[in-house]
Amino acid sequence: MEHMNKQIEHVLTNIDQVMIGKREVATLSIVAMLAGGHVLLEDVPGVGKTMMVRTLAKSVGTDFKRIQFTPDLLPSDVVGVSIYNPKTLSFEFREGPIVGHIVLADEINRTSPKTQSALLEAMEEGSVTVDGETVHIPKPFFVMATQNPIEYEGTYPLPEAQLDRFLLKIKMGYPTFDEEVEVLRRAEHHEPITSLQSVITIDELRELQAQVKEVHIEDSIKAYIVDIVRNTRLDQYVYLGASPRASLALMRAAQSYAFVQGRSFVTPDDVQYLAKFVLSHRLILKQEARYEQIEAEEIVQRVLTRVAVPTQKAMHYE
Repeated sequence: MEHMNKQIEHVLTNIDQVMIGKREVATLSIVAMLAGGHVLLEDVPGVGKTMMVRTLAKSVGTDFKRIQFTPDLLPSDVVGVSIYNPKTLSFEFREGPIVGHIVLADEINRTSPKTQSALLEAMEEGSVTVDGETVHIPKPFFVMATQNPIEYEGTYPLPEAQLDRFLLKIKMGYPTFDEEVEVLRRAEHHEPITSLQSVITIDELRELQAQVKEVHIEDSIKAYIVDIVRNTRLDQYVYLGASPRASLALMRAAQSYAFVQGRSFVTPDDVQYLAKFVLSHRLILKQEARYEQIEAEEIVQRVLTRVAVPTQKAMHYE
């Protein structure tokens, strides 16, 4: 476990060379990657969403591909297309950029829902189907998408089914005054990302993912997770609460977070910390919530205060 944590710390330190003051975002991104999930980064343009993905990809020695989503992008531009070869008198599949280890889906909400939906099968099942042929995407497979808030012109809101495929939704936020000055200082003569080197290999990443699945989680904490998710469906401001997939997502994220923190077991604190990142984007709110300016994060926090936390006696840490 200590050896694994040293590898994770190396990745975080590497990212810190480029991304200033974004340790939490970097940590959560690694948590999602180790859990086998995907991340949606949302915030206004220019706060470093794309740079975060590029930095993480360069820190991990894996195949990296980028999809720039635009209004005229077609599903075949994402998953690939079958092309007729006159020499062999047969169709050959030309894979799209979604077939990669780390995929940057840049400005995902600037394309049509039809093209957005092309990602559904890939993100959930790790494969794409074109003309009846299923192509499996090599593991590890990690999609990190960026989006601008839907209030901005020229954007399309992501369908609920698409949002449900993201393990975590993270907001970058603006840097502090000192952090922004440091950004200028580091970029004065050269871009820091150009000199960045990978610090772990693809085999080491696979091993880390395997170790995460061994993190112990008590039955009482599993019940705690289900109780939280079920309570999101009962809130007066929620039209559609989190699904059973959200329960699985919260459990996997908690295992991964505990592993990153150097523990072989999950605590209620892990669940509470991750709940807003895992559940908020999965809730569909009623109109009353919008009128009263109530955000999904507030509802998740309110749910956490209502649900009883497992007692120490009910848990037996290993």
